[in-house]
Amino acid sequence: MLPRVLRLRDIPKYLGVDINRFNREIRPFLTEIRIGVQGIAFDRLEVDAWWEQYKSRNERPAARRIKPWDKQEECPVSSSAAESGISTRESEAAEFAKALESATSGKRRST
Repeated sequence: MLPRVLRLRDIPKYLGVDINRFNREIRPFLTEIRIGVQGIAFDRLEVDAWWEQYKSRNERPAARRIKPWDKQEECPVSSSAAESGISTRESEAAEFAKALESATSGKRRST
Protein backbone atom coordinates (compact mmCIF):
# COMPACT_ATOMS: atom_id res chain seq x y z
CA MET A 1 0.00 0.00 0.00
CA LEU A 2 1.43 3.36 -1.04
CA PRO A 3 1.16 6.34 1.30
CA ARG A 4 -1.05 9.23 0.17
CA VAL A 5 1.51 11.83 1.28
CA LEU A 6 5.07 11.86 -0.06
CA ARG A 7 7.75 13.66 1.94
CA LEU A 8 10.19 15.96 0.17
CA ARG A 9 13.09 13.56 0.86
CA ASP A 10 11.17 10.63 -0.74
CA ILE A 11 9.57 12.20 -3.80
CA PRO A 12 12.63 12.30 -6.10
CA LYS A 13 13.11 8.55 -5.63
CA TYR A 14 9.38 8.00 -6.21
CA LEU A 15 9.64 9.84 -9.55
CA GLY A 16 13.07 8.46 -10.43
CA VAL A 17 14.84 11.83 -10.60
CA ASP A 18 17.44 13.62 -8.51
CA ILE A 19 16.50 16.36 -6.02
CA ASN A 20 17.89 19.15 -8.22
CA ARG A 21 15.80 18.14 -11.23
CA PHE A 22 12.75 17.75 -9.00
CA ASN A 23 13.22 21.23 -7.52
CA ARG A 24 13.85 22.82 -10.92
CA GLU A 25 11.35 21.08 -13.20
CA ILE A 26 8.63 19.41 -11.14
CA ARG A 27 8.19 21.15 -7.79
CA PRO A 28 6.85 24.44 -9.25
CA PHE A 29 3.83 22.53 -10.59
CA LEU A 30 2.90 20.82 -7.32
CA THR A 31 1.17 22.02 -4.17
CA GLU A 32 3.40 21.91 -1.09
CA ILE A 33 1.80 20.75 2.13
CA ARG A 34 3.42 21.89 5.38
CA ILE A 35 3.80 19.24 8.05
CA GLY A 36 4.86 20.68 11.37
CA VAL A 37 7.53 23.37 11.47
CA GLN A 38 9.95 22.09 8.82
CA GLY A 39 8.22 19.21 7.07
CA ILE A 40 7.17 19.52 3.45
CA ALA A 41 5.05 16.93 1.70
CA PHE A 42 3.20 16.46 -1.57
CA ASP A 43 -0.03 14.67 -2.43
CA ARG A 44 0.83 11.45 -4.26
CA LEU A 45 -2.32 11.68 -6.40
CA GLU A 46 -1.32 15.16 -7.58
CA VAL A 47 2.20 13.88 -8.34
CA ASP A 48 0.73 10.98 -10.32
CA ALA A 49 -1.56 13.38 -12.22
CA TRP A 50 1.45 15.60 -13.02
CA TRP A 51 3.34 12.54 -14.30
CA GLU A 52 0.47 11.46 -16.56
CA GLN A 53 0.23 14.95 -18.05
CA TYR A 54 4.01 15.15 -18.53
CA LYS A 55 4.06 11.71 -20.14
CA SER A 56 1.26 12.59 -22.56
CA ARG A 57 3.13 15.74 -23.65
CA ASN A 58 6.51 14.05 -24.06
CA GLU A 59 5.66 10.46 -24.89
CA ARG A 60 8.00 8.72 -27.30
CA PRO A 61 7.52 5.32 -28.91
CA ALA A 62 9.44 2.51 -27.29
CA ALA A 63 12.73 1.49 -28.88
CA ARG A 64 12.36 -1.35 -31.33
CA ARG A 65 14.88 -3.44 -33.15
CA ILE A 66 13.58 -2.33 -36.55
CA LYS A 67 13.25 1.41 -36.98
CA PRO A 68 10.51 2.69 -39.30
CA TRP A 69 13.12 4.07 -41.69
CA ASP A 70 14.81 0.64 -41.89
CA LYS A 71 11.77 -1.05 -43.38
CA GLN A 72 12.22 -2.05 -46.99
CA GLU A 73 8.99 -1.23 -48.72
CA GLU A 74 8.28 -2.12 -52.30
CA CYS A 75 7.95 0.91 -54.50
CA PRO A 76 5.36 0.75 -57.24
CA VAL A 77 6.93 0.40 -60.67
CA SER A 78 6.42 3.44 -62.83
CA SER A 79 7.22 3.70 -66.52
CA SER A 80 7.78 7.46 -66.21
CA ALA A 81 10.32 7.20 -63.40
CA ALA A 82 13.87 8.31 -64.10
CA GLU A 83 16.41 5.55 -64.35
CA SER A 84 19.91 5.70 -62.99
CA GLY A 85 22.89 5.20 -65.29
CA ILE A 86 24.83 7.04 -67.95
CA SER A 87 23.08 9.71 -69.93
CA THR A 88 22.58 8.83 -73.56
CA ARG A 89 22.05 12.38 -74.72
CA GLU A 90 25.03 13.62 -76.74
CA SER A 91 24.92 17.19 -75.45
CA GLU A 92 25.15 16.08 -71.82
CA ALA A 93 27.97 13.65 -72.62
CA ALA A 94 29.89 16.39 -74.46
CA GLU A 95 29.39 18.86 -71.58
CA PHE A 96 30.57 16.25 -69.09
CA ALA A 97 33.68 15.46 -71.16
CA LYS A 98 34.50 19.18 -71.38
CA ALA A 99 34.05 19.66 -67.62
CA LEU A 100 36.16 16.57 -66.89
CA GLU A 101 38.95 17.77 -69.19
CA SER A 102 38.90 21.20 -67.55
CA ALA A 103 39.05 19.72 -64.04
CA THR A 104 41.87 17.30 -64.80
CA SER A 105 44.03 19.55 -66.98
CA GLY A 106 47.23 20.87 -65.44
CA LYS A 107 46.60 24.44 -66.52
CA ARG A 108 45.80 27.00 -63.86
CA ARG A 109 42.99 29.41 -64.44
CA SER A 110 43.70 33.11 -64.13
CA THR A 111 41.61 34.88 -61.51
